Amino acid sequence: MILSPFEWTIAKRYMLPGKGERFIALVAGISLVAVMLGVWALVIVMSVMNGFRAELFDKIVGLNGHAIIQAYGGRLDDWQDVLKDVKATPGVTRASPLIEQPLLASFNGRVEAILVRGNTREDIDRLKSKVVDGNMDQLQVGSDTVAIGSQLAQNLGAQVGDVITIINPQGRSTPFGTVPRQIAYRIGAIFEIGVYDYDNAFVVMPIPNAQTLLLTGDTIGMIELTTTNPDKVGEILAPLSRKLAGRAVISDWKTINASLFEALAVERVVMFVVLSIIVLVAVFNILSSLIMLVRAKTRDIAILRTMGATRRSLLKVFVTTGFCIGALGTLLGLVTGLISLYFRQPIVHAVERLTGQNLWDPSIRFLTELPARPDPVEITVICVMALVFSFLATLYPAFKAASTDPVQVLRYE
Repeated sequence: MILSPFEWTIAKRYMLPGKGERFIALVAGISLVAVMLGVWALVIVMSVMNGFRAELFDKIVGLNGHAIIQAYGGRLDDWQDVLKDVKATPGVTRASPLIEQPLLASFNGRVEAILVRGNTREDIDRLKSKVVDGNMDQLQVGSDTVAIGSQLAQNLGAQVGDVITIINPQGRSTPFGTVPRQIAYRIGAIFEIGVYDYDNAFVVMPIPNAQTLLLTGDTIGMIELTTTNPDKVGEILAPLSRKLAGRAVISDWKTINASLFEALAVERVVMFVVLSIIVLVAVFNILSSLIMLVRAKTRDIAILRTMGATRRSLLKVFVTTGFCIGALGTLLGLVTGLISLYFRQPIVHAVERLTGQNLWDPSIRFLTELPARPDPVEITVICVMALVFSFLATLYPAFKAASTDPVQVLRYE
């Protein structure tokens, strides 16, 4: 829709009402701010939801792989043969033996539930980038050194160099019953994965050390693996699942975290619909401001018609007037949203200081920081939606103005 200089001049004049039309200007300003707030809220919320899902997926899958193979009964005796079969499966890029066992840890009278994790040297080295204190190289086979999560260290009041006691309730049998097995380990490193549940429980050590602690011999608990495509992990592992039927069960990341990611997907859709209503309310403000403008300018419209202005010209003038309000609001909302996302963490800290409330409790929200991952396609959809709504809101007032009969209006002036 190309405007002539005459049409653009009239549209600009109507976008800035005169002194006697301040109320119309106020409604138009409210419409602009409402569109801006709607787009701002949608950009922020959808980006945070995307970031939350992506960060959660990266951290969970980055640590546990795309799937795990676990034997019935919890012990995989012939794990070397199974590991060879797994590595030979097309689509599997990495496979590692793993031991996980919930136990207890004590330090200076404090006792915490922990998850002992026996890893290969390769998997331990992958945690080096997460270390906040100490050195993962100290975790050697046969040593009494372990690495623990940052939140667990805080709960125990322990630091690198301290000695904690790990308690295994399934100890050795004696004439007086089963005596829990207690072994002292020195903390060689403290790591922070960024997922609260992991940082609050994990104690990492080499697999042979975990086997000694748990008295399991040369067995492991599970095999974790990574595939070429996490979204098609079920299809990739289907042949392997049939081969291991009756011996072990395969659980992929979708199954293990199904309820969490399904809840996130539902919440994402609901938030988009609810926040879209804000934009819808904003365009109704544009509609009402244009209707008032048309009523206030009825005499001017009639005069323009008698001077030769066509219905099409008037239609373009009022559509442009309303659409520019929506477009400017959309642009301001987009810019404000991107700036807010960039400074999201300082904003959260500032609000926490002002309110005295913990807005981002990692024990509830899993992650230690507010994530964000703007999706260009999604942001484009949000902006297009706001612009389309703004355009539709201008049609009725514009057609009303274009259908004004100058004879009827000027007759009674």
